[in-house]
Amino acid sequence: MVCGGFACSKNALCALNVVYMLVGLLLIGVAAWAKGLGLVSSIHIIGGVIAVGVFLLLIAVAGLVGAVNHHQVLLFFYMIILGLVFVFQFGISCSCLAINLSKQTDVINASWWVMSNKTRNELERSFDCCGLFNLTTLDQQDYAFCTAICKSRGPTCQMCGEKFLRHSDEALKILGGVGLFFSFTEILGVWLAMRFRNQKDPRANPSAFL
Repeated sequence: MVCGGFACSKNALCALNVVYMLVGLLLIGVAAWAKGLGLVSSIHIIGGVIAVGVFLLLIAVAGLVGAVNHHQVLLFFYMIILGLVFVFQFGISCSCLAINLSKQTDVINASWWVMSNKTRNELERSFDCCGLFNLTTLDQQDYAFCTAICKSRGPTCQMCGEKFLRHSDEALKILGGVGLFFSFTEILGVWLAMRFRNQKDPRANPSAFL
């Protein structure tokens, strides 16, 4: 059987969905591991990562079942959902790669004040920094109540905003690059599902076009 035939398309689609299943399980496992070790205590962050993992796992299971059974309805909805995921993921990945330092500062500043006091204190202790950018009275008050270790070593601590900006550009580039890579695998999945739906099963009735 040459590649491009029924068996090849089926095996390629199954393999792709197995990879998606492993990625989904990995996301769920990492979120549970981080929660168990106390690295991240925010229920919103943990819940978001787990939700993405479960969503990806469900899509992969639907695609795998559709590929194994050559199920037309499952493959159709698999194509539609995967296509929508591609559009959103491609847009978000491009935004991550295009965001400049000024926008990163605005995002960090907005996110910082949305967090609870407990989450901010945990970040300050984790990164060994105090406050954000020391631009407002709120920043100065936040600095005064900081419990990071650096305050016991000297009169001043590095601002958390400076540390965040130092790594945010690199992190955004990595996230954008990984997101773009997976978005193209999703286009591959849509193409494989579309091709597989329109192929005949050689083991079925030759007169039946599935």
